[in-house]
Amino acid sequence: MGRWRPPQAHSTALITRAGHDRLKVELDHLWRERRPEVVRALAAAAAEGDRSENAEYTYRKKQLGEIDRRVRYLGKRLQSLKIAPEAPTDRDAIYFGAWITLEDEQGREHRYRIVGPDETDAPLGLISIDSPLARAALKKRIDDEFSAELPGGRATFVVVEVSYGNDA
Repeated sequence: MGRWRPPQAHSTALITRAGHDRLKVELDHLWRERRPEVVRALAAAAAEGDRSENAEYTYRKKQLGEIDRRVRYLGKRLQSLKIAPEAPTDRDAIYFGAWITLEDEQGREHRYRIVGPDETDAPLGLISIDSPLARAALKKRIDDEFSAELPGGRATFVVVEVSYGNDA
């Protein structure tokens, strides 16, 4: 059995201005604060002697590798991302960056914002433009009904509200 894995689908290279700024802050924090802190701890652990049985040394090496991987990823990803304009010309339809309120079949309302895959956060209602729900909602307007194939099965929604900007 080999280690071959099929290539992952390319994610959309769009991001909001706020998402781009958050990634830049994360990269700066990792590079200027977190990495030097871990390097100091690693040097202290290495100075303790035998590294083969030194759990602190092993932990810090692993931690440093994780930080370096994330720094490399963010460095490459930030170069390839395109910051989307704040709002489209047609503000009545659902596009990237929209805050949307949807009503499901049981009459419950759900509020989401369609963002790039690098800034998704389900508890905050930030869903990826690559998600099935966002794909199905694109270009819909208030009072439009649509269906989406979700992990729990097919669901139907009605668009209640569409807005743009940083209003949550």
